[in-house]
Amino acid sequence: MSATKPYSEACDQNKEPILSVLMQVFDTPGEVLEIGSGTGQHAVYFPRRLPHLVWQPSDVAQYLPGIHCWLDEAALPNVREPVVLDVDDDPWPVQGADGVFSANTAHIMSWRQVERMFAGVGDVLRSGGCFCLYGPFNYHDRYTSDSNARFDAWLKARDPASGIRDLDDLLVLADRVGLELRDDHAMPVNNRILVWVRR
Repeated sequence: MSATKPYSEACDQNKEPILSVLMQVFDTPGEVLEIGSGTGQHAVYFPRRLPHLVWQPSDVAQYLPGIHCWLDEAALPNVREPVVLDVDDDPWPVQGADGVFSANTAHIMSWRQVERMFAGVGDVLRSGGCFCLYGPFNYHDRYTSDSNARFDAWLKARDPASGIRDLDDLLVLADRVGLELRDDHAMPVNNRILVWVRR
């Protein structure tokens, strides 16, 4: 693989707090789809510590060479080949999953893409399965910190269609596809993990 192995400091910093939640949520054997595997760091770190899971990395095509760098080096038996997944695709390349995980995606997508992500999760997530969504979120149109407000301004200056999403709006999307909010975990640096369960 000629690609350079990508690295994200944020992935390194958030992996342990996220893992502590995933260990509780994904505690039985099953297949987990990761939407937006990015650098590929999470797609190696979590499956190595959750050997009862089969992990399916995915992202848009441009990120797959970098993901392959991490997966090829780790050679984990419970991680599948990454697939190209754009949330706008219909249908998605994954037919079903017992769990879905996505980190730092909702705020870099357009709102229409966030809608498509929830619709896609609704299509592939099996009954009783959980969708874990990590990132910064607003509550009742309010930022949870000054740093999140600054981050949101930076996001919108870079791409006006992006931005920190409000939980109230996500609840509407989730309800539409049969997802119910089960838990809301505080994470370091003003992030959260929202855990939705398929009714």
